[in-house]
Amino acid sequence: MLVNGKEINFKEGITVTELLNEINVDKDRVVVEVDMEIVDRNEYDKKMLCTSSKVEVIRFVGGG
Repeated sequence: MLVNGKEINFKEGITVTELLNEINVDKDRVVVEVDMEIVDRNEYDKKMLCTSSKVEVIRFVGGG
């Protein structure tokens, strides 16, 4: 699976929530795109990923 352009090995059928937990990312502070489609935050627990998935995790950054 590609996560932010890096090849990472995770089990088949991992959910978006499980992936975010594995990479230590707070699901309330990101937007997740899987195979060029943004995943609704309410679907993170249901959206299954496969080994060929291309995932982009976009983090919100504050500043000023």
